[in-house]
Amino acid sequence: MFYTPSSELPTHLILRNQLRQVFFPSVGIHLPRPPQLFPYSPSSEASSKWLDAHYDPMANIHTFSACLELADLHGDGEYKLVVGDLGPGGQQPCLKVLKGPTVLSESPLPALPAAAATFLMEQHEPRTPALALASGPCVYVYKNLRPYFKFSLPQLPPNPLEQDLWNQAKEDRIDPLTLKEMLEGIREKAEVPLSAQSLRFLQLEPSEMEAFVNQHKSKSIRRQTVITTMTTLKKNLADEDAVSCLVLGTENKELLVLDPEAFTVLAKMSLPSVPVFLEVSGQFDVEFRLAAACRNGNIYILRRDSKRPKYCIELSAQPVGLVRVHKVLVVGSNRDSLHGFTHKGKKLWTVQMPAAILTMNLLEQRSRGLQAVMAGLANGEVRIYRDKALLSVVRTPDAVTSLCFGRYGREDHTLIVTTRGGGLIIKILKRTAVFVEGGGEAGPPPAQAMKLNMPRKTRLYVDQTLREREAGTAMHRTFQADLYLLRLRAARAYAQALESSLSPVSATAREPLKLHAVVQGLGPTFKLTLHLQNTSTARPILGLLVCFLYNEGLYALPRAFFKVPLLVPGLNYPLETFVESLSDKGISDIIKVLVLREGQSAPLLSAHINMPVSEGLAAA
Repeated sequence: MFYTPSSELPTHLILRNQLRQVFFPSVGIHLPRPPQLFPYSPSSEASSKWLDAHYDPMANIHTFSACLELADLHGDGEYKLVVGDLGPGGQQPCLKVLKGPTVLSESPLPALPAAAATFLMEQHEPRTPALALASGPCVYVYKNLRPYFKFSLPQLPPNPLEQDLWNQAKEDRIDPLTLKEMLEGIREKAEVPLSAQSLRFLQLEPSEMEAFVNQHKSKSIRRQTVITTMTTLKKNLADEDAVSCLVLGTENKELLVLDPEAFTVLAKMSLPSVPVFLEVSGQFDVEFRLAAACRNGNIYILRRDSKRPKYCIELSAQPVGLVRVHKVLVVGSNRDSLHGFTHKGKKLWTVQMPAAILTMNLLEQRSRGLQAVMAGLANGEVRIYRDKALLSVVRTPDAVTSLCFGRYGREDHTLIVTTRGGGLIIKILKRTAVFVEGGGEAGPPPAQAMKLNMPRKTRLYVDQTLREREAGTAMHRTFQADLYLLRLRAARAYAQALESSLSPVSATAREPLKLHAVVQGLGPTFKLTLHLQNTSTARPILGLLVCFLYNEGLYALPRAFFKVPLLVPGLNYPLETFVESLSDKGISDIIKVLVLREGQSAPLLSAHINMPVSEGLAAA
């Protein structure tokens, strides 16, 4: 039976019903479901701005941000989620279309997807956008979720030396082993890469080469490149529903602009390296800027009618994401930092992240004129920044692999998140939510920015400053000598601790152990618990002994020497014994604990336990 919310229902059920009606407007909500939508607890700051609409840790979606797209595919106002799914382990790639939390359709792909984009091909009614999916050397265009057109990248001219070698093999003038040696020499020195046929031949075993040559020697050599990235560029109008062109980045260091109707190449631009991220602004027929982040760690800026890059931004690390926020290019690097640049390459700011950046995307709230960058981190956080100001932090139960923000279903501001384990998270931004700078986390107090009333310079301060200027070199040398001496003493003490096994953690890789002790009680009888742990990953440890060394005039132990059972990796083994204090003078001593291997005199690790004073005897 289905129910609808009423004033008699609990508040959390009413809220859940309202959320689900966004994606299922035609049915009510079945109430016999667990009211907890999320198994984790989001932060209070994030929950004040976001509604948790859906969470499925077993959605089996493996993708990245370039392959996520929100679009009205049927022109009915119902926006759907398009996913270019890599498949588990990079196997079985497919195109998925989701309506709400359910998969509407699923189509297999011949190769791994590189990017997905929606664009308008024509001005005719109805204004139904087309879906473009880049996979391998082709762009598959769908309209109404049906195949419409397939664009293939033009073939590249083969290497002439490679062509000549295969012609000789066709005429049986060279044997397969000679062909392999000469192809390897061409691969190392030639500027033109080898074809896929030659690369497959070089991977074969000697016994398989002759059959491969007989099968392929009559075929012509073809060298085909693949698509690495894709985006859209408005053709002649800046309107949201204007016709757009496809911009492709290829493995042979080129950028191609395609006509939206005939799918012919309108412009071709060359780059010094292979592009991996693209950002465009402007219109193709008027003026446009194109930013391409490449594998050599540089970002190249191109403008209309330029065949070569006009500006170059050299990064100190490899880029992991590129987003344009108004007139600022925000770049994420593999050194856990965000950088802001102008289109001419001037660095504006840098923000350090608490974890590695895995993905980035744009958050645009048109009703409030807000544009911000979203960064998905390896620690499960989604951080939202406007310039270098942190606006919000959304926490997820797993590392974030892709992000998408936009209209989904009937909601204008929906956040789509996929996780490393294949999970899908859908959050809705509240209509009353307002992003405030510094609202993501507690920053420094306002008093930190206030200037302090510094005291006036005294005569002693001036004399000391003059002394430091005159004897600065000697003071620095003295400081360096003391620092080196301190490091030497620390290294000697550490080496001595390793040699005598004074550390509570084993230093040998064969016996990875960890030991710590806990003393309980007031006296005269104490309970001594040793916690021994095998820190190896898969190998158990057997044949260990525990020995206690103590002053027999002060303490008595029932067992001063006993065997340790088999230690399974990862488990903590508590070993308990009792210590009786014999002295009535209120003094204490140290008890040494040694962990040994049978047949060896040197201990594996040791611990010194400072016994407390027996309060029972002292009171007596």
